[in-house]
Amino acid sequence: MRAVRTLTAALLAGTALLAGTGAAVAAPSPDATKKDADKGSSSSAAPTEAGTGFRTAAAFRPGQKATASASTGDYLYWVVPLDAGQRATVKATVTLPEAASRHGASTWRLDVYDGLRRRQPCMYGAQTAAAAKEAGSVEVSCTLRPVRTGAEAWSNDPLPGSYYVRLTVVGGPQEDLGLPVQAAVEASVKDTGGAYAVDGALGAPLVPGAAPSSGSLREPEDGWSGGWWSDRWLWTAAGGVLAALAGVFGYSLTRGSGRRA
Repeated sequence: MRAVRTLTAALLAGTALLAGTGAAVAAPSPDATKKDADKGSSSSAAPTEAGTGFRTAAAFRPGQKATASASTGDYLYWVVPLDAGQRATVKATVTLPEAASRHGASTWRLDVYDGLRRRQPCMYGAQTAAAAKEAGSVEVSCTLRPVRTGAEAWSNDPLPGSYYVRLTVVGGPQEDLGLPVQAAVEASVKDTGGAYAVDGALGAPLVPGAAPSSGSLREPEDGWSGGWWSDRWLWTAAGGVLAALAGVFGYSLTRGSGRRA
């Protein structure tokens, strides 16, 4: 049984080492801290206007609320960075004109595209929402699939990089086109850990050329993770140690029964 006690002590030491490794990975590097300090408050503020296309999309980060004043019928574009392991919920709220100035109901649509401009489907929520003539606002929400570290070239799996949000009206009276509206877009992310991790990783995040005014908002606040760390490492190491313990324990049982025979 001495071997079992020795291996148990090794298991405890290995667990502590893995926990320390995880903490070391989570700690920001001095270079990242300096980069965050150099960004400045102006580049970190949420935008108050939207772009008119992919190339001019206004950049914001998860947790921020981007706003814009626009006209009914405009195509509004924003862009938000999503990293590996994150599952994002994008929500748009449109404040409509006074009901007296509108001629009927309207339907609004929210589309999300990745860095390759592939439209991403919603896991939850709907990409369109209807507003009655008397409604004061309308809300559209879409929860995307978790972002993976890598994927096959033929697949449509979401990958780390820029995600473009497009908002526009897709149905309503022609007479209401041009009426002023107020739009707000925000994205919240949930870390899925290693549940959706895959072997391999993307060489670089899918971040197309950014407009100079978008600044550092085109990347996550803590920088890109790179996709090499996953909590699957902890489970794999723990499984290996437990398998070794089971082997030693089984050997000790067979060895003891052989001596008695």
